[in-house]
Formats: sequence, C-alpha cells, structure tokens
Amino acid sequence: MLEEFGTLPRLVERPVPERPPGHTLIRVHAAQVGHLDLNIVDGRFGVLPDLPMVPGTEAAGVVVASDVHPEGLPVRLRGGGAGMRRDGGWAEHAVVRDSAVVPVPEGTDPALACCFFSPAGTAWAAVHAVAAIRPGERVAVTGAAGAVGALTVQVAARAGAEVVGVVGRPAKLAHVPAPGKAVLASELTEETAGGRLDAVIDTVGGAVLSTVLGLVRGRGRVALVGYTAGRDFQVDLADFLLADVSLLPVNLMTRGAEVAADADRLLAELASGELVLPIERHPADRLAEAVERLRTGAAIGKVALDF
Repeated sequence: MLEEFGTLPRLVERPVPERPPGHTLIRVHAAQVGHLDLNIVDGRFGVLPDLPMVPGTEAAGVVVASDVHPEGLPVRLRGGGAGMRRDGGWAEHAVVRDSAVVPVPEGTDPALACCFFSPAGTAWAAVHAVAAIRPGERVAVTGAAGAVGALTVQVAARAGAEVVGVVGRPAKLAHVPAPGKAVLASELTEETAGGRLDAVIDTVGGAVLSTVLGLVRGRGRVALVGYTAGRDFQVDLADFLLADVSLLPVNLMTRGAEVAADADRLLAELASGELVLPIERHPADRLAEAVERLRTGAAIGKVALDF
C-alpha cells in the first residue's frame, strides 16, 4: 500500500476487495514493476492517484468473479486507470474495470503475460509506425539489453535492418540479442557503429540521446521511447537544424489500441521462444530489491513481482 509519494509501498493485510458492477476481481499471479510505476510512486507523473492506494499498472492472473469474463480465465490487466487513478496490481487480488481485462492463452507464463505488452507494443510501434525502418538501413537501439531495447533489436532485425545494440555497462554487452552488434555507449562512434546511422530508437534519453543524434545522417530519424538515463538533454539548435534529423516521440498510451494485435502476435512468439524477452522475477515481499535493481539499471530486461 502506497501511503506517501517518494516512499515505497508497504506490505499490509487487507480483506479481498469488493467487486462493483462493471468490474472484474482477479487473483494476481504476477505484476510488473516498471518505470511508469516508479514515476507514480515517486509522485513524478502527470496523472497521480489519491493516497493511500495500491500501485501496479500491469499484472496477470486468473478471474475470480466477473459479469463478463468466465471464472478461472487467465488474463492480464492494463488500463482503466489501474495503478494510476485507482488501485492496481501490486496485490494478491485486484479489482479493475471489465474493459481493462484481456484474456491470454491458457498456459501463458504470468510474468510474461504482465510484462510483454509494453515492450512488444513499443518495439513494434517504434520500428514500424514511427521510425519506419526499411530493409538495409543501419539502426542503433540504445538500452539494447533492457526489455524494450532487446525486443526492439529483434523486431528491427526482422524488418531487415543492420542493428547496433548500445548498452551502458560492459556486463550488459552479452545480453544484446542476436543479430545485434553490441557496443558500449561510451565507445559509440561512427566507426564502432559501422558507419552513419539511418535511424536510432532511443530507449534511455539523457546524454546518450545527444551522442546518437550526432551520428545520424541527414534526413534520418530518431524515435524517442524512454528517458531512464535522464529526462533532459542538451542540443545546439543551429547544429540540429543543419543535421536535419527528425526527433519523433513513441507514446504507447496513445498507440496502444493500434498495436494491440501486433503485440498479441509477438506474445505467441515470445511464449514459443522464437523471440526473447528477459524478465527478472522477485517475491512480492522483496519489492525494495526489485525497485533498486530497476532504478540503478542493474536489472536485465523486465522486472516482475511473483505473488
């Protein structure tokens, strides 16, 4: 239960919440710990709930009671204000709007079910809808060992791109998925990238964004996905105009519906092992450890709480 912004929620005992009409009661098996969740916990997001509340914008489990979803149905929850305006999925039971409940195939790993949509939807939108990657292009993906970055490397390679996976730590070089070429951000140059870049999909922001902007050819594109390395960056506007590079935002909140079918298709390939999404799993009573690994960048891929 989150009682004060800027602190971590504490573990409490509470009755199973009542289910009002138009809502579904879910027994949560796994819940994602994401950067969006931490921004809300820290009180640094544009939409903040009244306190106390249960965070958790994405989770997965089975239906306990509902007017529209059969009991025992494996589902994921996302949207409907869960974890943002009302209680979310960091609990053994969650009550969410019926519209926020999405069935998943029987036997789907709950941690995968609650973690796949954001990276899958974001990767697909960034590669296809925003950056419009074409076969033969040289594309850098920053944060390439993270969940979004790792999946973006794979989706961009499938689109026919030559992919350079950029990471911030030597320990993460081995976690850049094939066929991406792994490069440290501190060593990223035109030479180490293999030439000028046609496009960049940046999942980290901050100073890294300033670096990669200078490596993109004229009329190239930079799709900005996230800002885990910093919410600000500096750019010389005169140089930026001369470079003639498009800086394009990727906002899954506005694109969720249009990429839903593509994300579900990627879920099937993730479940079968054709695509890989790294997920760290932590017991629910070790939330502090999970948050620390996410905040410091030590986590490999997504972070999930196991209920």
